[in-house]
Amino acid sequence: MMQMIMSPTATTRPRRSDAERNHRRIVTAARTVLAESGADARVEEIARHCGLGVGTLYRHFPDKESLIDAVLDDAFGEIIELAEAALAEEDAWAGFAGFVERTIALYSTNRGLREIVAGNTRGRERAATMRTRLRPLVRRLVERAQADGSLRRDFAPEDVPVVFWACDRVIEASAPVAPEIWQRLLGLLLDGLRTDAATPLPTPPLTRAQLDRIAPRRAS
Repeated sequence: MMQMIMSPTATTRPRRSDAERNHRRIVTAARTVLAESGADARVEEIARHCGLGVGTLYRHFPDKESLIDAVLDDAFGEIIELAEAALAEEDAWAGFAGFVERTIALYSTNRGLREIVAGNTRGRERAATMRTRLRPLVRRLVERAQADGSLRRDFAPEDVPVVFWACDRVIEASAPVAPEIWQRLLGLLLDGLRTDAATPLPTPPLTRAQLDRIAPRRAS
């Protein structure tokens, strides 16, 4: 009787060390190129930046969408780490304000990330998935700062994206002239979020459904 030979395709082979290094080089290069040139940067430019051929790039990422997804995973992973570090801060206000400032600083130097998070069609689905992971952390940051009395009680987690949007517009408009001016705006906004500076607000925060409707419009 002929002996049956089991196919090795049932298990996933670990990526070789040189392939892993190339994978990391491509993602790092893509982050740099997308940060400088935006989400419409060409794949050839990314391959040239990391010193690999386009064919090698496509062996790791079959299309540009999968590469953008990898870049988003990388960038959002960094933002999630910022949120987790902020939650570990002993001072709840310092944790909340520091997370907002450091996240906007990351956006300010990354044009591609801003375009994708703002609702660009590229990477929109992956960005939505990553935001779902981030929301509980942001909610905890807000609730913790409100619990110790430093953050005004009528501020909602859904207001955090609005703060980002406001600073994003300033970053976009002022980048060629005064790229750091967003820090001044953020300082004014954060001062207004303190409990002792609070006055009644004329409207409630956006709902989650409203936020989801607004985000795609910001890219148009």
